[in-house]
Amino acid sequence: MRLTILGCYAATPRTFTNPTSQVLDIQNHMFLIDCGEGTQVQLRKYKIKFSRINHIFISHLHGDHFFGLPGLISTFRLLGREKELHIYGPKGIKEAITLFLRLGDSWTNYPLIFHELEEKGQHLLFEDDKVCVKTIPLDHRVYTNGFLFQEKEAPRTLNVEAAKSFGIDKSQFNNIKKGMDGLDKNGNTIPNKKLTFDPDPPKSYAFCSDTVYRETVVPFIKDVDVLYHESTFLDSESHLCEKTKHSTAKQAAQIAKMAHAKQLILGHYSTRYKSIELFGKEAMEVFQNVELADDGKTFQF
Repeated sequence: MRLTILGCYAATPRTFTNPTSQVLDIQNHMFLIDCGEGTQVQLRKYKIKFSRINHIFISHLHGDHFFGLPGLISTFRLLGREKELHIYGPKGIKEAITLFLRLGDSWTNYPLIFHELEEKGQHLLFEDDKVCVKTIPLDHRVYTNGFLFQEKEAPRTLNVEAAKSFGIDKSQFNNIKKGMDGLDKNGNTIPNKKLTFDPDPPKSYAFCSDTVYRETVVPFIKDVDVLYHESTFLDSESHLCEKTKHSTAKQAAQIAKMAHAKQLILGHYSTRYKSIELFGKEAMEVFQNVELADDGKTFQF
């Protein structure tokens, strides 16, 4: 998995910071997660191919998370896109986007498919033979979901040297790759596990942006490899959290600790603070493996 942060600051864009948007490159999929204003400029800046984006996941309908979407959809049209584009987001997103297209008489020349969400529990959004994407119910001022991206366990791979050492004929190799046991020249069964390599453990990534602190999220992200969690405020402004339905860096760390996440990435910083390093320092009082998102930063895991 490779995660590229296009924007990770709260509220309004500035000349040197961008609102929420990120790209997750996983198992030959390039998923766009949220699409704040300026997203397509950031995609160009960091040389991410527009043509690889076929699925866009929008957490909620606050402007700093989806105002970049109408422009990106229009740019796809101008670039001559023909492939389907799937957009997953709260109910109302289709009405909002199609209003822009109708008023500008600029309908797409490619299939634009909306998957509108209103379920309050966890819901499977996308699945193929390598990866699945599920919602993570969050608690914000409007209906909001996070997203859980999970790799599926890869098939075992043939250990040619082991097969040769057991005297397995090459004619059996394809069946062994499919999970069958082997037979040596004496007819003895050789278990598949002795003839193949263990696959790498499947990885998972949870995106939790714009939510007040709620421990109810923990079961949905249990044992996740990497957790991105909003940290709009520092603890000194924790009194603002319930009103605005946001979290502090320390609260994000508490969620990561309870979920047994392997790594925590902080983001969605309020621009009232002079340095994002303060968020990391505060979170590490609770949870040690903390990284700070920043525009243009990439994470490989």
